[in-house]
Amino acid sequence: MKRCITLASGVVLSCASITPVFAQSTVTLYGVLDNGFVYQSSSGNNSAIRAVPGGLFSTRYGFKGREDIGGGLQVNFQLEQAFSGQTGVATNSADAFNRLAYVGLSGGFGEVRFGLQNSPQYDVLQAAMDPSWVKSIASPMNNFNGLIIRASNGISYYTPTFDGLNAKFMVALRDSATGGGNGIGFYNVVVQYINGPLNVAAGYERGDEPGVGAGGSYTLTGGAAAGPGAVFSVFNAGASYAIGANRIWLAYHTENLTNTPKYMQHDVYQISDSYQLSPFAFLSLMYGYVHDRTGAGNNAQQLGVLFEYALSKSTELYTAAGFIQNRNQAKYTLSGTAYSGLPVTPGTDTRGIGVGLVHKF
Repeated sequence: MKRCITLASGVVLSCASITPVFAQSTVTLYGVLDNGFVYQSSSGNNSAIRAVPGGLFSTRYGFKGREDIGGGLQVNFQLEQAFSGQTGVATNSADAFNRLAYVGLSGGFGEVRFGLQNSPQYDVLQAAMDPSWVKSIASPMNNFNGLIIRASNGISYYTPTFDGLNAKFMVALRDSATGGGNGIGFYNVVVQYINGPLNVAAGYERGDEPGVGAGGSYTLTGGAAAGPGAVFSVFNAGASYAIGANRIWLAYHTENLTNTPKYMQHDVYQISDSYQLSPFAFLSLMYGYVHDRTGAGNNAQQLGVLFEYALSKSTELYTAAGFIQNRNQAKYTLSGTAYSGLPVTPGTDTRGIGVGLVHKF
């Protein structure tokens, strides 16, 4: 193509043969819809059957895109919003995208991301901890754990994988809404090793004043409520090994949240087994025990079962069931991935079963 470039005055700057190069880019709309119902009862005569959204997956939609800018580099972005599949109401109507809103760059060096994003613990390590990826009422880790799910003002770096080993780092900076301190409100590091049937991962995170004055920057699981000056720290480790269609899982979690009731200082141990019954059917059995480190004896244990049946590549039916035995003042309940369980009288047992339909697009 012949193209001449001139100034407004008409002076010719250049006249050359130029072959234009257009970057390759893609934008994808995606989403997950998960609706169902659950029945839960406890020894304290509290029971109910409810229609619930997000029994296994959080219902959401989003956009993600990639632009190849040459030299082996790509610009990536992702925007994601969660909402209720039962009512259509946004999980947080004040935010245009309440789950993800980041832009980043990837290449041979790995990947960097800037903005609202999932913590590596939530995004990566949970997949190594149990067959449900720490989801549904069947997972003890889901019901016993606290976790900083995502943070605003995040800066993360994902390394390339070297002989099965990779690492992921993230910090979240404070802004005018989140106060002073040293400028860092949250940090998280995860290391993972995958070699054939073996998957091992461990990670540590710490958040200062999570959820306090941060405009929702931090989202805690486990029903935690942090007070001013609170510090939340978590260490997770998970390992699994596949033997044919069977996989054995081990997981450990320890957490500490200051300025809260003592039951937020505990350790969780879990062992799970999963089996691919057929190309369409997947069965998981999970057992977990939570130990109160304060010595108050507020311990609990849970048995959970999850059955998933694929109707197609995009749609599945699932049934999740769980039984929790609380001790002393422990009051753990059965919560879905995107809904809270019924309140439980301290020291009483609770049980529940749910059925749901998931469609991904």
